[in-house]
Amino acid sequence: MLHQVIVDTGVLVALIDRRDRYHTWVTEQLTQIAPPLLTCEAVISETWFLLQRVNNGQKSLLQLLEQRQVVIQFDLDVELPDVVALLTRYQSVPVSLADAELVRMAELYPHSWVFTLDSDFQIYRKNRDRPIPLLSRANASKYST
Repeated sequence: MLHQVIVDTGVLVALIDRRDRYHTWVTEQLTQIAPPLLTCEAVISETWFLLQRVNNGQKSLLQLLEQRQVVIQFDLDVELPDVVALLTRYQSVPVSLADAELVRMAELYPHSWVFTLDSDFQIYRKNRDRPIPLLSRANASKYST
């Protein structure tokens, strides 16, 4: 069972949208994760936008937050200097604000995994040079049981 899992936008969309091509894979992975999933407001904002055309999608996102299955555990005001440094370091990728915040969260939660569908997380590093432990389709064989 994985603890301290940080969740990205694509995973939340796939979880809520049953028509998403990764829905089944994401729901299978969730059986191996101890709730809650940790995230940041930028991910919630991106997810909210992407779910606008999904039937009950935004309502489902709010329910995950209200039921504390997904918990916002990031304060951009406090972490802004480090996030700006990450945005600068990875501008050529290019990096989104949400991704930079998730990389910073991976630094703040040293035993965490990032649950993502975004291949850019294979490029990003925490603490400048350390790979981020990923729960992703690309790494499926590394953590499957």
